[in-house]
Amino acid sequence: MSVFFIAEAGVNHNGDRDMAFRLVDAAVNAGADAVKFQTFNAVALASESAPKAAYQNETTDAAETQLSMLKRLELPHDLHFELKAYCEEKGIAFLSSPFDPESISFLAYDLHLQLLKVPSGEITNGPYLLDVARTGCDIILSTGMSTLDEVRTALGVLAFGLTDGIEPSASAFEAAFSSDAGQAALKSKVSLLQCTSAYPTPAHDVNLMAMVTLRDTFGLKTGFSDHTEGTTCSIAATALGAAIIEKHFTLDKTLPGPDHKASLDPDELATLVAGIRTAEAALGDGIKSPRASEIETAAVARKS
Repeated sequence: MSVFFIAEAGVNHNGDRDMAFRLVDAAVNAGADAVKFQTFNAVALASESAPKAAYQNETTDAAETQLSMLKRLELPHDLHFELKAYCEEKGIAFLSSPFDPESISFLAYDLHLQLLKVPSGEITNGPYLLDVARTGCDIILSTGMSTLDEVRTALGVLAFGLTDGIEPSASAFEAAFSSDAGQAALKSKVSLLQCTSAYPTPAHDVNLMAMVTLRDTFGLKTGFSDHTEGTTCSIAATALGAAIIEKHFTLDKTLPGPDHKASLDPDELATLVAGIRTAEAALGDGIKSPRASEIETAAVARKS
């Protein structure tokens, strides 16, 4: 199965309509399978006193509050409909990560998305996870900042919601996770992404083998949300069997905004997608036998 490559536009549109459409074009030109944005109500997401992350202070005005920054980066609901239609026209999937209950409802019931991406920061947010599961959408769950036990707990909440559980509780979540119906629902609906929530992530903190651990532990489709600089780690994840790769990109790394600096530019994005497709082809079928391109060589290279 081919790696599903998500070009993460995120908030790199800077609140600009034209830039959002240009990001879609860049993702299409690079050969991505999907382009993903972020959907949120800034007021529901941050208080007036909420601080920005250290990396955000480095890439935006340090005197600006988290709330003020988020207000600038909101993607209006009307623009979601336009972007989704444009993506359909261009033959690329439109995705978004919801960050609050209103945004979950909007993406699932108004925009009619079939797939929701859960950001790492929500993995311990039980009510949020329950809302996501009850939409019936397919789910990609990013696991940055989490332990294996926290991933298991989150999967229990999702299993409970996917199987129409009525009275939520820790014991009900565990029962849903352990049940045949819950496991079937998870395998049908949920994928996991290894992720390190540092921007950019140093190579020694990527821990790609944790992706293998997630796959072996939970038996779900797994992949990699890549916050490193460059393309090496995504190629390595492909070689380790990633089913999904997600990578931030921008039109210009020098633009103002929290995520541009740690993103790929359009040329780098195209190089990465091409590299992933080459790595996929190079993996082969695992059967040790002469390949078609070496049959002729055998006739002259072997003693006779």
